[in-house]
Amino acid sequence: MQNHASMSTIKNICVYCGSGLGGNGKYAAAGQILGQAMAARGIGLVYGGASIGIMGEIARAVRENGGYVTGVIPRFLTRHEVVYDGAQELILTETMQERKHIMAERSDAFVALPGGIGTLEELVEMMTLAQLERHVKPIVMASIDNFWDPLITLFDHMRAEGFIRPEIPLTYKVAHEAEAIMPLILGARAGAV
Repeated sequence: MQNHASMSTIKNICVYCGSGLGGNGKYAAAGQILGQAMAARGIGLVYGGASIGIMGEIARAVRENGGYVTGVIPRFLTRHEVVYDGAQELILTETMQERKHIMAERSDAFVALPGGIGTLEELVEMMTLAQLERHVKPIVMASIDNFWDPLITLFDHMRAEGFIRPEIPLTYKVAHEAEAIMPLILGARAGAV
């Protein structure tokens, strides 16, 4: 991963999200709203390649609004998750690690919509790499209906206990509404991460 990325333009956003819809209709709606906003600005989607769940919702929203979709999925997952065949580019990998590396390299910003353990792991990895100064790309946690708030509370606890040191801060933004995601990313590109 590059040490410093230019924030002058956001060409692609990596979106981490669930392959399920979750128990709240606002989650899928957020994926649709974000996908439409990305396509309207000519920003491409880099994501996990599935056609199901929130993953499918955002991919279809980007594609149906004239945007570019890049799906990245390990071959073994194609047996479990239906691959989105509307993507202009589909990259099959051998491992999850290769998938995450490609997604990160092809993206200028990261968004975590609601999801499960995989979404959490991808988000935390990008936060860790930012902490270690391996990238300076914007990270937005889309805490739709307060989804990520328990994680933010855990980060506060880690900070209070001295495990997140002040000299090595976590750099992320939080959007509680889908409409706030793009402004946070576009504002962060100027270095306001």
